[in-house]
Amino acid sequence: MQRMYKPFRVGIVMLIMAVLLMVYVTELFRIQVFETLAAEAESYTQRPIKRTVPLPSARGNIYDRNGILLASGRPSYNIMLDRIALLRDPGRNEVILKLVRTTMEQEVPYNDMFPVTRGAPFEYYTDLTDNQRSRLRIYLDYFSLDPEITASDLLVWMRTHYRIDYAIGILEARLIIGVRYELEVRAILMNVAPYVFASDVSPDFVILLEELSFTGVYIESDYVREYHTMSAPHLLGYVRPIPWEQLDYYNAKGYPMDALVGLMGAELAFEDRLRGVAGEQTIEMNDRGTVISVTMNSEPEPGEHVYLTIDIDLQTKVEQELRSHIETINQAREGADLDKIPAGAVVVTGVNTGEILAAASYPTFNPLTLSQDFVLLMNDQTNPLLNRATQGRYNPGSTFKMVTAFAALRYGVISRYSEIFDAGKYTKEPTFQPACWLYNSAGIGHGYVNVVQALECSCNYFFITVSDWINGGGANCARALAKTAQEFGLGISTGLQVPEVPGRLATPEWKLEALNEGWWLGDTWVTSFGQGHNEFTPVQMANYAATIANGGTLHSLSILRSVKSADFTRLIYTHEPEVLNVIEETEYVEILQEGMKSVSRGRRGTARKVFAEYPIRVAAKTGTVQVDEQTINNAVFICYAPADNPEIAISIVVEKGGSGSEVMDIARRIFDYYFISEVTVLAYPYGELIP
Repeated sequence: MQRMYKPFRVGIVMLIMAVLLMVYVTELFRIQVFETLAAEAESYTQRPIKRTVPLPSARGNIYDRNGILLASGRPSYNIMLDRIALLRDPGRNEVILKLVRTTMEQEVPYNDMFPVTRGAPFEYYTDLTDNQRSRLRIYLDYFSLDPEITASDLLVWMRTHYRIDYAIGILEARLIIGVRYELEVRAILMNVAPYVFASDVSPDFVILLEELSFTGVYIESDYVREYHTMSAPHLLGYVRPIPWEQLDYYNAKGYPMDALVGLMGAELAFEDRLRGVAGEQTIEMNDRGTVISVTMNSEPEPGEHVYLTIDIDLQTKVEQELRSHIETINQAREGADLDKIPAGAVVVTGVNTGEILAAASYPTFNPLTLSQDFVLLMNDQTNPLLNRATQGRYNPGSTFKMVTAFAALRYGVISRYSEIFDAGKYTKEPTFQPACWLYNSAGIGHGYVNVVQALECSCNYFFITVSDWINGGGANCARALAKTAQEFGLGISTGLQVPEVPGRLATPEWKLEALNEGWWLGDTWVTSFGQGHNEFTPVQMANYAATIANGGTLHSLSILRSVKSADFTRLIYTHEPEVLNVIEETEYVEILQEGMKSVSRGRRGTARKVFAEYPIRVAAKTGTVQVDEQTINNAVFICYAPADNPEIAISIVVEKGGSGSEVMDIARRIFDYYFISEVTVLAYPYGELIP
């Protein structure tokens, strides 16, 4: 029987099918990999493109307590790129190159996020941000490229991928790749927001681009944040593009991926008030990206105006005094082979309101040049972007002694006039015998002292002794001290709107969990006079001083004074003092006040050299914090004034500052400025510094 299909014919048919299949697979591979997202754009019909875009709202202004403008927004122009319109143009690479050349000729900065140098030898930038690093990784993963690919090899691959003519030199090809890379990364991430090619450009440049009529290029109005002071950068904060790790959070709130948001200080704390509500418009463009029509869907609503509690003039003075003092000490140490002071902070609060009047952190940065300095600041080992006033944790030193004194009075182990004999060295235990600072320097003790005198001369021996009596001593005393410290605002949140750390209260439970160690009797002793594991922020220490000053009322701290509507016609919010705790035993607080007054004017007061004859009576406490045997001590100082009718409280922390007495003249100069009167103009000598 004759077969209908001969093997030869079947083979021919199979071969033809295999060839056709190979052709189809090859073409599909080319479309999916080499053309990728560009093929998708080119497949669109040549009908007008409609895009709904958000209209940014005018960000609200920030003022100080006296209505002085600190931050505002001004209208600006951004150059935008429409990816679909660009990729439809067969000459897309030439368009991009001409646009970049024009921008560079006009000396206009533009956004090139491709993390490879623009000149040979091509290398990856060494100071990549987390955002840039993540975007590059996503790009390489998407195209199954070796994550260890060199910058040069990546450029070669991208040149082929984007079909850049080899008549174009490699340096100019790199310019084209910078834009194509950004367009593609955004598409991979499904970021439909237009690409901001250049921001805050001049009207003349806008006119030039409109005359040249580039495909896919159009102009969009925006607002640029401007700061009108070099002071208070940590309190004011700044706005930046949404950080990579916070995209989901802001996207859930309806923010476009390219939005600018507050990332520090008031800009962050009051983002919801300052930002306003974005509007929306529909832009219709032809296939070359030329705008045909614009339809307004909803008008943007400007943000509210925020008035801070700070006095910008006082803030400037505080920053100047802190910086000047640190620089003076560092200059003196240059020839003495001593460590320089790396950092410090000063906080000034209203005693009866909880309002922050000034808060300085050193080192600092210039908000006026933040954009160009940002990468350097992020990589600066001194961490100038850290607000040490709210996020720096420091041992309180002898400023903690008021807590121990209060606990001793509360638990009834001493009275106002109970005396303890300071023998110099505490010899209760043979293996650990802490000594009073006077014994370490002069080999003697303070003799008989009561609680007021112990605060005046900062007698460690006195507080070690009473710690053995409070609540049975040892671990129970440590718990009592921690509880008392919290009542004065130490080791807990102050309620401040800007980011802060809670500090740390040393307890047996904390030590076991954090260090996996038991609590020793010596831990209680050193805690009693301010050493050990306790760590608090400068804002907490200022609030602690204020709580003593006002008789025992702990207020929530605030930097927000009021909020007004965008048109200034309505007062939306006014800050009212918020009480967190009231200490009932006011008679004991009065004893602490008496002791702090003696620190400034008593015969053995550790602050008397600066404040004994000062026209305004000051209540104070010095603190010296031993970090380790090789490191210069940290200096801590808290105070308030006028002592008999307090208005402001101050805390000062200077890393490696030596001792509290070495930094207290910063407080005096702040008082000089704050209490401007004929009396304070009289110049009294500061005198020599003491431990």
